[in-house]
Amino acid sequence: MRKAVRIGAAAVLAVVLFIGAGIGLNRSTDQGSAALSPAAAPTADSLLAPVLGGSLEQTIENLQVRLRTLPTDWRSFAALGLAYVQQARLSGDPSYYPKAEGALQNSIDLHGQDNFEAMVGMAALSAARHDFADALAWGLRARTINPYNGNVYGVIGDAQVELGRYDDAFRTFQRMVDTLPGVASYARVSYARELKGDVSGAIVAMEAARDIAGTPADAAWASYQLGELHFGQGDLAAARAAFRRGTELDADFVPSFAGLAKVAWARGDLDRAIGGYADVVGRYPLPDYVIALGDLYEATGLSEEAAQQYALVHVEEQLFRSNGVNVDLELALFDADHGDPRAALRAAREEWARRQSVHVADAYAWALYANGRYEEAAAMSRRAMALGYRNALFAFHAGMIHLGLGSRAEARRFLGEALAINPYFSIRWAPIAAERLATLGGAA
Repeated sequence: MRKAVRIGAAAVLAVVLFIGAGIGLNRSTDQGSAALSPAAAPTADSLLAPVLGGSLEQTIENLQVRLRTLPTDWRSFAALGLAYVQQARLSGDPSYYPKAEGALQNSIDLHGQDNFEAMVGMAALSAARHDFADALAWGLRARTINPYNGNVYGVIGDAQVELGRYDDAFRTFQRMVDTLPGVASYARVSYARELKGDVSGAIVAMEAARDIAGTPADAAWASYQLGELHFGQGDLAAARAAFRRGTELDADFVPSFAGLAKVAWARGDLDRAIGGYADVVGRYPLPDYVIALGDLYEATGLSEEAAQQYALVHVEEQLFRSNGVNVDLELALFDADHGDPRAALRAAREEWARRQSVHVADAYAWALYANGRYEEAAAMSRRAMALGYRNALFAFHAGMIHLGLGSRAEARRFLGEALAINPYFSIRWAPIAAERLATLGGAA
């Protein structure tokens, strides 16, 4: 039993570190709203972990049994905390986060010095709750204990990305590659390249991560990420192939099925898209998927059904907040898109005070636009695009902001860029982009 627990704890640590601290590896779905998921991505976002199937539940049960017998086993408390963080990500249930915090704090209370596992766990927990400053602080503390553990650089780098400290983050990711080349480090290289506008390089790095994946679950996760990269550039055939491969590798990994539903929408098969998203929401009701389903209902004239989905988003928002998850970035986009501009601006302003990433800058710009503050929105949009991130939604936001300013040439340029990058960038906004571009004399 003791050996099984050690192996299980090591597996949980490896997977939590692989999935990253927060939305750093959560590529944006470009659907107009960032995911309100426990793992969140813009962007940010949402990265979802490779699924361990029944092994995670068994690990948790084994650790609980062990701790009832040995209540001073600080290593098992650390492993249990990490397992709870992972369970929250896999289930979409943020109520596991307080449990994780309790277990990790118990570990630290029992053994406050040199407790690398608990400190990394605290970093992962803080990032899952979108407290990236706290995640960075815990990661740095863990690094002082063991600077030779490559995984800790993933935790630190993810936090630096979300705080907008890109130069630091990219150096940290390189340190991770140098220390621990593998799936986790190659995936972070992929995201770094994407942020800098090198999408082809991002695809190469993620293909490398997929090719060396040690389990079908890890390979399914990497295939999903490749699908997101291809979809983000409008390559539906490559995206569908990658998402389909993900479902074949691991039928329990829900994001791949959401990817297929998204491709169905892009190809004009609305019935299949709605059915696909409805199935996904039934299995794994993360707000990103709930929003997409709502937008599909609205696009097909099912306003009442759409309203039900949007109401569910705010119910889930309260669930996340009550369990310590900050969702201001995601709500800024959602509220700006769905008719509450004041709430959007308040959330965006508060998030910008905490962290100044390109995703927060874009959400802030869009919230300012929704409130008619076009000059401020344009300045913030420039900050969002300064890194070179090739993101169709960012370009669309910039185009609409310039349209609000009366800058028709700039509006035409940015709207054209959005549709050139990905004509399927958003269920809600891609048709609007094409309409506005046509009125400006551009070609969609």
